[in-house]
Amino acid sequence: LSILLSLLVPAHTTRSPDCGGILTPSGLSYSKFGARTSHASVLVSQHLHFCSSRNQITSVKVTELSLSLIPDTGLRLSIVVDLGITPAPSTTKVMRLSILADVHVEMNPEGNLELVTSACKATVEEMQSTEEMERSTPPKSSSSDVDKEINIDKICLEVSKLLLLPNERLISLTAQFPITPSCQVQYLPLAAPVFSEQGITISLQTTFQVAGMAIPLPVSPAPFSMPEPVSSSPSHLTLAFSEHFYTSLFFALETAGAFNMTILVKITPLPRQMGSLFQEDLPVTLRAVLRSSPRVVLEEGKAALKLFLTIHVGAGSPAFQSFLSVNADISAGLLLSITDTRMTISAAAIEDIVLSLAASDVGPVPEPLLEELFLPTIREEVPAQVNVALSEGIFLPHVSSFTYTDVNVVIHKDYVLVPCNLKLQARTG
Repeated sequence: LSILLSLLVPAHTTRSPDCGGILTPSGLSYSKFGARTSHASVLVSQHLHFCSSRNQITSVKVTELSLSLIPDTGLRLSIVVDLGITPAPSTTKVMRLSILADVHVEMNPEGNLELVTSACKATVEEMQSTEEMERSTPPKSSSSDVDKEINIDKICLEVSKLLLLPNERLISLTAQFPITPSCQVQYLPLAAPVFSEQGITISLQTTFQVAGMAIPLPVSPAPFSMPEPVSSSPSHLTLAFSEHFYTSLFFALETAGAFNMTILVKITPLPRQMGSLFQEDLPVTLRAVLRSSPRVVLEEGKAALKLFLTIHVGAGSPAFQSFLSVNADISAGLLLSITDTRMTISAAAIEDIVLSLAASDVGPVPEPLLEELFLPTIREEVPAQVNVALSEGIFLPHVSSFTYTDVNVVIHKDYVLVPCNLKLQARTG
């Protein structure tokens, strides 16, 4: 029975995160759903039609727009709006509208995160009319009078429309981003975010498509869990990427053929074994292919790329004829940096390389001779061609209109942390 039940469980339930992010309270305060107070005034004036048909809203002023965390639950949205209402030609009333709404995050059937209001309370009070200000008399109005001026029953029905813009931006989190012309990356939430006093934690799983088809990634040796949020962090957001995330990225690039290299090299003089096969002035070609998938290793303060290449040595184009194959186990340092919402990855100088003879049509070739012939070229060309494959970098998880600034990249054993601030891009038009 247990075997049968395991077959009935959808495959995606076994997914595990390989990256994620923690939005801190300061980041939440900055973002405010991406709505500044002036922008909220426009939204309120467009969506909150509180006034009865005989009244006219002449001014809308948002005096407060705040978001606060409710641990284990979600967010509390507080909006205070002063409305100028003209019930008669010579009189303008100022009504203070206070909206308190609880918001939580759900995963919809499409796999996108969605903000939903779970509770809402609206109250309204009359401040002072222009006539009363002139007479310096306090306003006199009962709650029933206020209800006649503003239909508070409809207010909470309209609050959800204020979430349309942030929900559009949340959908952009799961967009496909290009890495190479044939390879794309996508970040999928595994569950609704976790809310705590330290911030909002979201766990993501990375998927890669090559030529439009999702590729099966290597199995992670250990499940990744988001590091504990740091309550004293001054950053708006901390992104986290597991070691497996980077290994999966290089596996996807390998699948897309990004590491199939062709290197032309001039070897003069040719060794006796090779000289019997080729003319002295014929360029020798090195064709490198991966014999095992690349692997990224993260240690404190540094990252390394492990490449396991078989380099076929030969000549001729397009009819390539190989006469020698060399295995090259290479370890190169990786440099990580962030620009806007893209992580740039580059291979630094090769730190370690081991050459060994894999096959030979020219008889035995001692390792010292292999190193003398090919080591300088491999040290120079392999990192250069890896960097060509990595030249576009990789888009990080992000929502539209926001970029990252004040970025640090901190490499720990098994994972990378990227504390940063958010920057809201100005909207055009």
